[in-house]
Amino acid sequence: MARNNNEKNGNGSTLGFEADLFKAADKLRGNMEPSDYKHVALGLIFLKYISDAFEAKRKTLLAEDAQAAEDKDEYLADNVFWVPKEARWSHLQAGAKLPTIGTLIDDAMRVIEKDNESLKGVLPKDYARPALNKVMLGELIDLISGIALNEEGDRSKDILGRVYEYFLGQFAGAEGKRGGEFYTPRSVVRVLVEMLEPHDGRVYDPCCGSGGMFVQSEKFVAEHGGRIGDIAIYGQESNYTTWRLAKMNLAVRGIDSDIRWNNEGSFHKDELRDLKADFILANPPFNISDWGGDRLREDVRWKFGAPPVGNANYAWLQHIYHHLAPNGTAGVVLANGSMSSNQSGEGEIRKAMLEADAVDCMVALPGQLFYSTQIPACLWFLARNKLPSPPGRGAGGEGRDRRGQVLFIDARKLGVLVDRTRRELTDEEVQKIADTYHAWRDAPLPSPAGRGVGGEGTHLLPYQDIPGFCYSATLEDIRKHGHVLTPGRYVGAAEQEDDGEPFEEKMARLSAQWREQRTTAAKLDAAIEANLRELGYGE
Repeated sequence: MARNNNEKNGNGSTLGFEADLFKAADKLRGNMEPSDYKHVALGLIFLKYISDAFEAKRKTLLAEDAQAAEDKDEYLADNVFWVPKEARWSHLQAGAKLPTIGTLIDDAMRVIEKDNESLKGVLPKDYARPALNKVMLGELIDLISGIALNEEGDRSKDILGRVYEYFLGQFAGAEGKRGGEFYTPRSVVRVLVEMLEPHDGRVYDPCCGSGGMFVQSEKFVAEHGGRIGDIAIYGQESNYTTWRLAKMNLAVRGIDSDIRWNNEGSFHKDELRDLKADFILANPPFNISDWGGDRLREDVRWKFGAPPVGNANYAWLQHIYHHLAPNGTAGVVLANGSMSSNQSGEGEIRKAMLEADAVDCMVALPGQLFYSTQIPACLWFLARNKLPSPPGRGAGGEGRDRRGQVLFIDARKLGVLVDRTRRELTDEEVQKIADTYHAWRDAPLPSPAGRGVGGEGTHLLPYQDIPGFCYSATLEDIRKHGHVLTPGRYVGAAEQEDDGEPFEEKMARLSAQWREQRTTAAKLDAAIEANLRELGYGE
């Protein structure tokens, strides 16, 4: 049964026609691997998007001036891709049942790339290959033809953007470990975006995958009354196939961006060497051992110490810190080991970062959030300047002096299981984490017990330490823990609610339970001993 389009799944994504559409598209996949089929389906959704956007603009131009409707520059000036006749969706739909449909699609992709410089080398062009079932291709075109049918302009674009994003997530799940290389789970991205609040300025991701960080950043701007284009998007990706997905993902959203590709990666060929970003959001691959660190022992980016050759975690942190503007902030997803490891000098680098006041906040995440790994993960938040936010940034000129302090949030108990193997953070949980950080960052801390800076409250609730969840630590606290940044060390245990059972009764019940278990254990020990004796292994 189809769900209502507005039904939510608890983490903000709308389940409805996207889910039904994916199920239908997945049925057509047959025996084809998800990693191959992904490019077939997403390429066609992209083609439908640019064709719809072109037709909407053409309709407007025809109403004004028929001659202008055939002028390529009229479209490009409005950030709309020019789509030649043979590449328009109506032409492909008409040929969907022909055995030559694969060639028609490839030709359409080629002429679109030829007429739109920014799409050069981006679109998939192997629909004519013999191994691709042409009947399936025709049925997929028919299915996609129904997306955003009869919708106008921006509404049509938004729907196709949502479908593209939903399909990306579903393919990541279907691919499992490999899928995680191009996709960061939506709820994790939302924590980063809601905490950093990229309103305007330069946003950068040095390992951008399929571009999810950028899509969510643009959504944040739009949801908070800003204009798309208030933020400038910069990224780099070393996997060519993934880079193509990112370029299409951003184009489907109408997001202008500068996303670079080279197969050497951000460490060895930093395409955006001079970029200083206001916001950096990144989910680097965890614990990469073959990052070529032996060729990069001396580098201007290693401000806090040369990262170990056998693990790139601290190379990523320092690369990101290096690219921050004077008031820039960053959110980075890393493996939990990065918070406490002392191997190969990592502890010394972490200590140097803390003593330089580069770390703003640490968040421990629940397990099972990622498609690609079961390794527990955390979020590092870095800041170039922990003085109150300058006007127009963050809290709009409010805020407080956070020098010598780090906020710890332990979110390991949050999240809901969405299937047997994967967990997601709900909207409310994302907001809880972000609100805690904003209250700490932007509002004065309460002055009792010598904590914080005191002062009058702001529009935010005053920050409070919550046992088991969050704690505002001083640098002195962190030194006592040997510069280890695991939130569980600082937040303590959650306060236990009084269950109303009188102490005497509880002790009597627990004592009886313990004695019963002890008796059972003794019987099991005796049975095991008897079996061992029977086998000739008795004492």
